[in-house]
This record gives sequence, structure tokens and C-alpha cells, in this order.
Amino acid sequence: MSILITIKINSEQDVVMSRQRARQIAELLTFDSQDRTRIATAVSEIARNSFKYAQNGKVEFEIAEDLPPLWLKKIEREITPFPSSNFDCQYLWVCISDRGQGIDDLGSILDGRYHSQTGMGLGIIGSKRLMDRFYITSTPGEGTTVVMAKVLPKRTPKLTGKDLAKIADQLALQYPQSLFEEVQQQNLELINTLEELRKRQEELSQLNRELEDTNRGVVALYAELDEKAEFLQRANELKTRFLSNMSHEFRTPLNSITSLSRMLLDRMDGELTSEQEKQVLLIHKSAEGLSELVNDLLDLAKVEAGKILVHPNEFEVKDLFATLRGMLRPLLNNSSVYLSFEEPVDIPTLYTDEGKVAQILRNFISNAIKYTEQGEVMVQASKLGHYVVFAVSDTGIGIDPQDRERIFEEFIQLDSDMQKRVKGTGLGLPLSRKLAELLGGNVSVKSQLGVGSTFFATIPLIYGDLPKESSLRQTSWQLDDDRIPILVVEDHEDTLFTYQKYFEKTVYQILPARSLKEARQILQKILPKAIILDILLEEGSAWPLLCEMKENPCTKNLPIIVITVVDNQKKALALGADAFFIKPVDRLQLLHNINNLINRNKEQSILIIDDREVSRYLLRKILADQPFTVIEATDGSSGIEYAQKKNPSCIFLDLVMPDLDGFKVLERLKEDRFTRGIPVIINTSKQLMPEEQSYLSGNVLGVLSKESLSTERAKGILREVLLKAGLVLNSHYGG
Repeated sequence: MSILITIKINSEQDVVMSRQRARQIAELLTFDSQDRTRIATAVSEIARNSFKYAQNGKVEFEIAEDLPPLWLKKIEREITPFPSSNFDCQYLWVCISDRGQGIDDLGSILDGRYHSQTGMGLGIIGSKRLMDRFYITSTPGEGTTVVMAKVLPKRTPKLTGKDLAKIADQLALQYPQSLFEEVQQQNLELINTLEELRKRQEELSQLNRELEDTNRGVVALYAELDEKAEFLQRANELKTRFLSNMSHEFRTPLNSITSLSRMLLDRMDGELTSEQEKQVLLIHKSAEGLSELVNDLLDLAKVEAGKILVHPNEFEVKDLFATLRGMLRPLLNNSSVYLSFEEPVDIPTLYTDEGKVAQILRNFISNAIKYTEQGEVMVQASKLGHYVVFAVSDTGIGIDPQDRERIFEEFIQLDSDMQKRVKGTGLGLPLSRKLAELLGGNVSVKSQLGVGSTFFATIPLIYGDLPKESSLRQTSWQLDDDRIPILVVEDHEDTLFTYQKYFEKTVYQILPARSLKEARQILQKILPKAIILDILLEEGSAWPLLCEMKENPCTKNLPIIVITVVDNQKKALALGADAFFIKPVDRLQLLHNINNLINRNKEQSILIIDDREVSRYLLRKILADQPFTVIEATDGSSGIEYAQKKNPSCIFLDLVMPDLDGFKVLERLKEDRFTRGIPVIINTSKQLMPEEQSYLSGNVLGVLSKESLSTERAKGILREVLLKAGLVLNSHYGG
């Protein structure tokens, strides 16, 4: 786009002409009367300041989708942020510049703290409020530049170069008005504005009257709701008190019935006939069932009354599983059903109420055993973020989709043939849900009729500790000498957790900063190799930090990757960002771009340590289309020597070799401060033992199998570990 018109400001008449031209351009662009007045007023105010306090001023008008590049160089700060809803719009841009003495205290003027009888500063603040975008820069002794813009109306079609040429021709035919005509025009605008204000005042008065009527109705409704709420509260308290008292009153006689029936069954007072034994056994089972119902009722009453206490303690999931295994195995009366507990892996010590977690799982497992005629009941646990997810799966009758929420209602018994044979209280699942919520978690279910069900209990690892207080907050800014630091400016905990997972077992160490203040603190102490920057932070925009880093000689050459939710790629790249992505970004694509930005001019070499020539040949062929120099070592000793002398970008290491096996080579590489930071990838045909896998997982980036190295899946794994090693791959390896 080109400049529509330029007006030099050398006299008061030029100020008037600036206002007239602004109004004429706004009218040709189909702005409504109010916006025409706003634009004309803003232009005349800034033009008047330019004439009054400076010299050699000029006003330029242009149509563009974003800030014109030539004007961008003149701007130091943006006063009005870029509206997020107007990215695809065109703007009427106005640039007013002069070569005067500049403004000494621009900050106080913009903050509204400056007061002067000459009016200095009022025009700037007023114009800022009238326009959609507003930029200003002022240097004492050099002058002031103001750039402001108004979004073109939606009804205005997208303007092309031909359209702008027509507008310029129409402007040339419109002669400037006299001062008298301009005063008439301003009076007319003022009258129209006053009439509009009068209409708005009448509308507001009518709205206030309607709101008063509505408020009276709302007050009456609130009074009725308060009365109903008080009634419900009293009813709930009575129900809770009744359940609690009833439960306590029932417990004593039930315990007596259970004990006495057990004495009879144990023949403590003589033998029973077979019929008597059958009758006493029925009494005993009925007492146990009623006792279970009473206990569940009491627990529910306590939870609803808020009187149940949480007693958190530290415990291991494997110990909990061992206790449950011994406790619930006697329930397996059917030899066709097998109860198994999967060994928990990588689950830290829990700090919550072990008894309540056990109670939830007991209910899940006992239900699974009851409603499974044959197959397996499997109990598992896995870590998910700041939670542990317990899962109890069965191969039972399953649950109809329409009943999956009903089963968590109190006293609900589903209608089925097996339900008639298996009795329950209908309180176990509702109680489990309430206990899980009490611990800060939840329960859910997945099920298919005739196939089985899986019940889930998601419990926080630490009771009372919300995710925002997670271990992410404890992340250290201490550098790992063997890894490459990357600063991540991101205030969303889930996204930070995702980045941590992305960069696990890579050559990169992330330094999280949840605010601009934290980012600046890190940059004062540590110079990272790259920066990942989110723009939309809770405290405000991160654009100023991007500008700061590109203006600072120490950080201007750091690669900066902007990853945000809004598509402002043009602005990010114009301000100096090296790459731009819309959230969420693919893991391998992110690694590929970071490798390119950090190592784009670095020579890359691969060291293969393997005594088998065929294995070296196959690996070399697979890597042939990549920009690597390949070095080969036929045994462990020479491999260590090459690693010390050549300092390769990455090492492929076989585990089975005659002189030094791969484990000893790896141990020596990690002991040497010159080689311990070199990424190592295992390429072997050896079947690894669990302890060997555990050792390697903490010391290498990945383990490849020689047998399947040529398959497409193995090539994908190879690509991933090379990216983790920080290597720059050809474009088709980028994800």
C-alpha cells in the first residue's frame, strides 16, 4: 500500500486542513458520522500540538493491514494493544511527526499525571482514547512521532491498489473548506453529538426504570430462595442426625447377633442339627449384610455433615496393594475368577489418607468380584501428572450406558439376573465417589455390556496440594553442565508440564519462567541457548520482553521461538522472532526447529562403536542421506579414544564387544568430563535384563534393536533419538 496524502504543517490553516482531510478520507472509507468525528478530532489535536510546540511537522495517511514497516522503525512503545479480534482487518493509519524539542516527561502525560494550563498532554490522552491503536515516541531535541489507526468498518470491502488510487483522485477534487465553513461543520458535528447523547440519556433512563422493576422481582425471588434453602438445610441436618443416631443404635445389637451366631456356628455350647446350622448361618449372613449397610450409612452421614476427618500419611502403593491382596482374596469363592494386582512402576510415595483410599478400592474390587462369573479382576495404578489413577478392571456383566451415572446414586440396584443373585447395599459406589472428592479427586467408569467394566479413582499424590503448587514450582535454575539450557517463558502449568515431557531424555534442559519478572531474573544469571516464549501471559503481553531481548547486545542473537494461541506470526517475525507456532506444537517438529536454530552452522559427526562390520555398514547406510560425518571404531578402547579426540555430536554404541563391552565403555564415557555430555544411543541385538534396562534408561537417549533397524517403525525411533541428541536432520526428518 502507498501513502494516500501528505500534509505539511507550517501554519494554523494547515492544522484545519488536516482535520478536513481526515474527515473527507473517513467519509470515503464509509466510516459512520461518529467515527468520522473521532478520527478528525484525533488528527487535529495531534496536528495542533505539532504546530504549537514544534516545527517542520507533517501528517501522512495510509491504508494497511498492519503497522507500515517504514513507520515501525520510528516507534518505541505501543500505548494501545493490538485488538485480538481484528487480525484480518484493514486500518486507516495516520502518522504525525515533527522535528521539535520533543517531550521531556512523556510517561507522566500518558499516565494522566501531567497538568498544564497550555493544555499539553490533553490532546495526546484524548486522541489515544478515540483511536483503536496508538503509538508514540519522543526524543528530546529530535522531535515526536505519533502513529494511530482506526479499523475500517466491516461493510467496507477489502481495498486494493486501484481502490486507493480512486480515493486519492477523489481527494484531489475536493477543495479545502474555508475557516468559516470548517467552524460550521464542527458546530454541526457538535449538534449531532449532543442529539445522540440526548437519545442515549433517554434510553438509559428507560433501562434504569426497567432494572428497578427487575431488581424488585429479584429481591423477592432471593427472599423465597433463602427460605427454601433454610428449609432444605434443616431437612438435611435432620436426615444426617437421624442416619448417624440410627447407625450407632443399630451397631450394638448387630454386633451381638453376629457374635452369638458365630458362637453357635463354632459349637461352643454343643452340636447343631443340619437344619439349625443352616438357620444360624442365614442369621449370621443377614447380620453381616445389615452391619455393612449401617457402616456405609454412617460414613455417608459423616461425609455429608462434613464431620469426617482426613488423616493423611505417607505410604507406598505397592504396600497398599499387598494389604488389599491379603484382605480380599477370601472373597474369591468362584475358582473361575482370578484377582491380580499389577506391580506399580514409577509412582512416588503418596501423602493422603491411606484408609480412605483402601476403602474406595475395596468397594471397587468387591463389586468386580461379585459381578464377574469368570475371567479376571485386575487392579492397577499409574501416575498422571500430580495424581495417581487407580483402575479396577473386570470381565463381568458390564453396565448399560444409561446406568453409568445411576450407579453412583444412593440405594440404586440395577435390574439384572445376576443382581438378583448378588445382594448389595447400593451405597458402596456413592460412598467411594464422596470419599474420592473429599481427598481432592474423583471416580469414573468405563463399561461395555457383556465385556466388563473398569472403575477409576483419581487421587492427588499429596492431599490438599493443588496442581498449581506442584513440584514445577520447585524447579531449579541450577544448570546441568551436560545439557543445553533453554528458557521457557510460560505461565500455564499444564503447558510447562508438557514441555518438561517433551525435553525429557534430550540434550536440552528447560528453565521455566512463569512471569516476565522470572524470565528477566534468569537472563541476569544464565544465558540460555534458545528461548521459547508465550505471548499471552496472565500479567500481560510478552511483546516488550521480545523487543528487549532483540535490542540487548547480549541476547539479540539468541534464537527465539514464539509459541502462543493467537496467530500473530507477522508481528512476531517483524519484532525479531526466529520461528512461530500455534499451540499445541508437535514434539518432534519443535525439537527439529530448535536443533536447526542452535546448531545450524555446527559441523556434525557420528561415532559408531561396534566390532561387527555388517552392523556398522547397515547403520552407515541408514544415515547416508543425513548431513553427518561418520566415524567408526571397531572396539571399545578405540571408541573411547575417538570420543575424547573427535568430540562427536552423538555416539552409537553396541553392548556386546570382545575387549570392553558396551556397559564398561558407557561407564568410562560418563566418568570423563570431556565425554560425559556426548549423547549415547545403544544399538544392540542383546536381550536386556530389567536391571540393565533400568541402568541404560538413566544414561542413554534410546535403545535400538539391530534386528529391526531397517523397518519403518525403527527408522521413526531412530529419527526421534537423533532429534533428542540435538542433531540437525534433513527436512523430511523434521516430524
